[in-house]
Amino acid sequence: MTEKSPPPEQAAPARNVRHLDPRTLRGIAHPLRMRILGSLRLDGPATASQLAERLGESSGATSYHLRQLAEYGFAEDDPELGKGRERWWRAITDGTYVDNDLARSTDPEVRGAYATFMHEHAGNHAAEVATWIATGQDWSEEWIEASDISDFTLSLTPALAAELKAKLHELAESYRALAPKDGTPNTAKVRLHTHLIPTRPTD
Repeated sequence: MTEKSPPPEQAAPARNVRHLDPRTLRGIAHPLRMRILGSLRLDGPATASQLAERLGESSGATSYHLRQLAEYGFAEDDPELGKGRERWWRAITDGTYVDNDLARSTDPEVRGAYATFMHEHAGNHAAEVATWIATGQDWSEEWIEASDISDFTLSLTPALAAELKAKLHELAESYRALAPKDGTPNTAKVRLHTHLIPTRPTD
């Protein structure tokens, strides 16, 4: 029996990636929870009120969903900031990995949660690209030239597509070691999206 290679997201030892199972998938597959967790990972620790302001939601809603994220092991209290009356929250892991096998689960609830998770994930990607297009003029010419929105059409077998996916992930992960030190001028958090998908079934 051939062992399955670890997913590229889990290959980098410096990253703490949560591998979803049916229970945790159902726990995270909610649009607001995914947005809250994404904000905690990208923007750092926050209170329910701060997240409500960031996301245009009520603090009651963000507070409830933060508790749900904590119950499923995605968020926790930040002891360094949680002083006084305000409760600060932080993400427990750096990323999330969902196995495509969950899309073929015999449990319709799990399949539904997988669909919700993936649709919201794709929607977040689209929103990030739309935000860049709307605010690109606020960035320097250097950053505008460094940015990219491209697509490619290739003829591949599943094996070649899997190889390409692995190489793309490996290349992206290799840049973590090159990250500038805190305080380096003209440094920004960069979001890199990859969508490697077949366009139509073949015989």
